[in-house]
Amino acid sequence: MLISLWLISACSSKQNFLGVQEEPKNVNRPSNPSLGAPQNAADVLSKEIEETTPKELKAYAEDQNYTQAIQEFKELLAENPNSPEINYYTAESYRKLGDLRSSAPYYEKALAAGYNSEELELNYAKALKAEEKYDEAKEVLSNYLGMASLEIYKERAERELANLEKLDSISLNVRNLDLKPLESINSEQSEYSPFFFNNKLYFVSTREETTFDRYDVPFSDIYSVDLNGLEPDENSITKLPELFNTANVNEGSIAFSPDGNTVVFAKGNPEGKKARRSVDLYFATKRNGEWSNPQIMPINNPSAWDTSPTFNQAGTTIYFASDRPGGYGGSDIYRATLNERGRWADVTNMGPQINTAEDEVFPYVSPDNKLYFASNGHAGFGMLDLFEAVNSGGVVTVKNLGPSFNSSSDDFGLVYSDFPFEGFFSSNRPGGSGGDDLYSFIDNSADLKKITYALKGTTYKIEEDSSQTILGEVRVKLLDSNEQLVDDVLSSRGGSYSFPIEPEKDYFLIAEKQDFFTTRKIFSTIGEGIPQEELVERFTEKVFTEDMALEPIVLEKAIVVPNIYYDLDKAEIRPDAAVELDKLVQLLKDNPNISIELSSHTDARAPDDYNLNLSQRRAQAAVDYIASQGIERDRLIAKGYGETQLINGCTNERVDECSEEQHQQNRRTEFKVTEYNKN
Repeated sequence: MLISLWLISACSSKQNFLGVQEEPKNVNRPSNPSLGAPQNAADVLSKEIEETTPKELKAYAEDQNYTQAIQEFKELLAENPNSPEINYYTAESYRKLGDLRSSAPYYEKALAAGYNSEELELNYAKALKAEEKYDEAKEVLSNYLGMASLEIYKERAERELANLEKLDSISLNVRNLDLKPLESINSEQSEYSPFFFNNKLYFVSTREETTFDRYDVPFSDIYSVDLNGLEPDENSITKLPELFNTANVNEGSIAFSPDGNTVVFAKGNPEGKKARRSVDLYFATKRNGEWSNPQIMPINNPSAWDTSPTFNQAGTTIYFASDRPGGYGGSDIYRATLNERGRWADVTNMGPQINTAEDEVFPYVSPDNKLYFASNGHAGFGMLDLFEAVNSGGVVTVKNLGPSFNSSSDDFGLVYSDFPFEGFFSSNRPGGSGGDDLYSFIDNSADLKKITYALKGTTYKIEEDSSQTILGEVRVKLLDSNEQLVDDVLSSRGGSYSFPIEPEKDYFLIAEKQDFFTTRKIFSTIGEGIPQEELVERFTEKVFTEDMALEPIVLEKAIVVPNIYYDLDKAEIRPDAAVELDKLVQLLKDNPNISIELSSHTDARAPDDYNLNLSQRRAQAAVDYIASQGIERDRLIAKGYGETQLINGCTNERVDECSEEQHQQNRRTEFKVTEYNKN
């Protein structure tokens, strides 16, 4: 692998497997299982180097410039090839760069020469595992357990040995997978962390020539490419604008909210010894088709890498990876939610069912709400493997995706473009173009079943007697929860319409036709999805039904606004009345071509002049409220009719003969269209 620095939240394969190329704070995290803040390996390594090697090498450890350190170590090994210390430091430097395979022979020589380190055997076993020498790795760990003196290292060895014993079982999870490298995108540098959105593939690459001096690799930037199915259009590869990519700064994993109006991405700090060495999440929002300037997210931890973000299907939760203190080991997966004020908050660790003493990174939530992620702490084939987590009744089950997806190299960053059949992920397995590469996959396994969701309905006309008849050729619009247009269709002559929809989403339905009031409804699929395991047929369609009824616009026809109540002798708008008036506000917004008269009526149980004055004050209060909600006043007329338009004969002469229900019928609020501009 080209640099993936085990704990570089950015480098090649995990590119700091947090998603951007930046210097690691705890580069030795895989060797330290403590649940608190891990020991800084650079401090340990620099101390050991200072005691046993030429002084000038200390600087390489302090700056984590392991590429240069390896060159210097090899010069020393040319003079003393069996030095236990230099072999060990060379192996560690390769490990810090994410190149476990290259570290193996140096660990072997250090072990044979008697180098004493509690972590040597642990890291050597991992290097053997990366070389697919599983039996040798088991032997090293078994021998180590017989002499381990520190409990934390003994526990790590026991866990790793138990994981190796599970390989036979997870090797049985074979899929009929068509795996293909994206050769038109992959370069000699690294391409990783794909994200699919609106038929574009977004990814991170280090293909630029400007070099990140600390690791002698180019800076990472975010790119996009158009897709034809799973095939990228090579001519459309584009680096995102300066709003997202800053010169001489590493940018990493990017994710868009389902509605496309929020973007979150990882960004490192500028290079330099005085710079704060961390990675943070930034977000931007889209208004009128333009992105705002990215802002740092409040959920970041100032001393940690916070990276590889993804949204849930509703866009209300962000999952991300972080090595902040208080986790279960190295990098853990966390989630944050939108609070009532529309701010990201309530950061929560996903817990020990997901997170281990090692590293969990690159989360992704599929359309059926399963969490996919990469880990080197759960049982796997080598370095980072891809896993699936399913929550059933509060019990989380984590499953390795098996050898069809995973290799002994780093495999990470899985996303779907057509769930559950097609998608993309990153890997630095042998045979690629260089560094980390992007791969597409098609899962042709017979057990896969797909469900699609559709919304269908019929458009009707509301007749004078409140009956409904078919109304054809109605424009029906489907909007997302932010009222952004998803799709629109014209209903057939028979009134039928249909939309493909997605699970776990809120929608608005709007129906409009000339000479009819535009009408709207709220529609939701949240909680209505069918889990994969409950599907029977290979292809299933779940249909939701929602009919839309439109009422003709008739000038001067009175329409009652129900449930508008006032306190005795009062004209102030009560909260319950405001709820009903809000519906009228929405109708006026949906029908900007009409003007109305809003009228208030009383019963006959008070003097005529008193009732006329009270009704006028109430009508005016209602109009003032509607105007306060953004409706132009020149579209509104307030008219109080008092008791002059009784609808049931309960006049002054009959007030004592009428029931309270009959009087209530007269105490009403109405509106009627006074102007209708068809243009």
